Amino acid sequence: MGIQPKWMSLLTASVLTLAISGQALAAGSDFTDIRNVQGQQKIESLKDRGFISGVTATEFKPDQTLNTAQGIQMLVNSFQLSLAQFTFIKAPQASDSYTKVKDGVWYSDAFVIAAVNGVEVPRSVDPAADLTREQFTNYLMQSMQKAGNLPMINIKPVKIGDNAKLNPSYQGAVQRSLAMNINELDAKGNFDPKAKITRAEAAVMIYNALDYLQKHPAPTQPAADSSADEAAAADSTGTPASEDTIQ
Repeated sequence: MGIQPKWMSLLTASVLTLAISGQALAAGSDFTDIRNVQGQQKIESLKDRGFISGVTATEFKPDQTLNTAQGIQMLVNSFQLSLAQFTFIKAPQASDSYTKVKDGVWYSDAFVIAAVNGVEVPRSVDPAADLTREQFTNYLMQSMQKAGNLPMINIKPVKIGDNAKLNPSYQGAVQRSLAMNINELDAKGNFDPKAKITRAEAAVMIYNALDYLQKHPAPTQPAADSSADEAAAADSTGTPASEDTIQ
């Protein structure tokens, strides 16, 4: 089932900051290395809301390439994906879903949360591998969809100069990100899909996605009229229909 959106409160509430690099971040510190960086205010906004953290207490390393572990952690944290709506017979572990993601390390929980929530990350993913622009866009759009419960929309495809370089499986995500002003093409009309994405670029995309969700909240679902309907929807173990049981 989709995650119920919490965007009106999400954008004003402070949440627990999850470590991106595995190092603890001083809560009150400011990043000293993002002055004059494109997207500085957006990065600061995400940091102030507890959605991203730095490589150190005072350094965000905006030009550093984002690796997969950092990217999945940023997305899970920023879109507030969680396991709260699921009931488990056995607690899931990263090794249940991935061959190279270790259990019990700083990024393990983020990969577990992504998998349980249906964010499609390859089973053979390498947490240390650098992310490209098209890969991160794909993961971001999936996370956004799960968090915002967005309906599928018809869009007019944008002409991308280097469209031939795009992985066909990522084209839909890239086109949606352009239509929602989460991404943009360069001055030549190219997307540069194979380029490694930086931490600053990823943070700006996340900010833009959260901004879109705030301005386009998902329609609310009407409450069920009868408790009998809820009882009928419960499974044989007695778990309500509003929860998913993962074995």
